[in-house]
Amino acid sequence: MIKYDKLFMLLKDKGYSATRIRDEKLIGQGTLTALRRHTGGLDAKTINKLCRVLQCQPGDLMEYVDEENPPDKP
Repeated sequence: MIKYDKLFMLLKDKGYSATRIRDEKLIGQGTLTALRRHTGGLDAKTINKLCRVLQCQPGDLMEYVDEENPPDKP
């Protein structure tokens, strides 16, 4: 599963509230909700826009988490 927790941390660190994200049209409200609920993803156009605005790489926005084979916990 692709998770976007890194995106939400980066947006917060850069001072983006949900209102600012919506006002600047970075991510649509429906997409934002789907990302939070882990039921949706981002298209290449949105990833490109976010990387340009946030000055980051795609790996700074998302990560793959293998839910079928989770790492062993210590």
